[in-house]
Amino acid sequence: MTLTEHPAPEAGGVEDPELELVRKHFLSLDESGARFARVLRDTIDQLLDGEHTGRFDWNDLHKTEKTHAGTLIEINLLREFGLSSGEDLDYLIEGIEVDCKFSQKLYGWMIPPEALDELCLVVWADDHQGLWSAGLLRANRIALTTSGTVTKKGNRDGKFRLTKQHHSLVTWLWENRPLEENLLLHLDAETRDAILNAGAAFKRSPGQAKVNELFRRVQGRRINRSVIRALAMQKDYMKRVRYNGGAREKLRREGILICGDYPNHQAVAEQLGLPVPREGENVSVRVAEAKPHHADKPSVTLEERRWVKAGPDDPVEPAPLLPETKKQSPGSE
Repeated sequence: MTLTEHPAPEAGGVEDPELELVRKHFLSLDESGARFARVLRDTIDQLLDGEHTGRFDWNDLHKTEKTHAGTLIEINLLREFGLSSGEDLDYLIEGIEVDCKFSQKLYGWMIPPEALDELCLVVWADDHQGLWSAGLLRANRIALTTSGTVTKKGNRDGKFRLTKQHHSLVTWLWENRPLEENLLLHLDAETRDAILNAGAAFKRSPGQAKVNELFRRVQGRRINRSVIRALAMQKDYMKRVRYNGGAREKLRREGILICGDYPNHQAVAEQLGLPVPREGENVSVRVAEAKPHHADKPSVTLEERRWVKAGPDDPVEPAPLLPETKKQSPGSE
């Protein structure tokens, strides 16, 4: 690989056939960016490692873990999209070497000397903002500034950043897209504290108490398994949701249903007018047996009775059992 300096192109100016080939390659694999977004969500959750640490906030990661994020994203993207490894850079796409750079700070990518004048896949994600972007950049030396960290050999061995006046040189594949919500991070402080502190009085099963409080307080919202993992802190963390001792059984007496990603559970959620849980998700709701004043509310028939989403004035009554198999399709009226 040879290094050839070219004048920095103006925004929207000089065409870059290689960049266009790589752009089209990614969009042909993932036009909406959904697969890319899933890799970012899963990688952040992988770093947080809620099952073993209980963490849900990027700021609680160690410095070395944050540094490792870029490597994990590079590897996970390679696997997700079936990319080939490059000889000098991370990927070989359409015969073109591409380096992958991640930063939690937008435009904060550190470009190594070996990537100068080459294509870079630049990725940004911020769990607090709930946003991510990914684009392509020709790492032209004139558009870069030397970072503050260099070796005794001089700038050639240091890394480089994109200068502020050249931010527009990034060709975005997907810009400012929503990152799947990190629920615990975005709950109001009072609700989050109540959930996290719920296990204090339960030495034998603090994780179960936290999961119960989660579904008790956070109703009508999709809750993914990473939240359960961080609260339960055990290998079989979904056990804390199921019937047979889990939240689905324990909260039933309070009138709370927890719909999972079973097809029949999804049908119940849809008929009650709730967000439909997707793979690995659950949605809780307190229900009441339908009365004449509920005539206009969405309803579902379970255990041969009609149920609606309970209002604040509806008395608490035990919830019906949810169907568990495809043969037990719920009815609606």
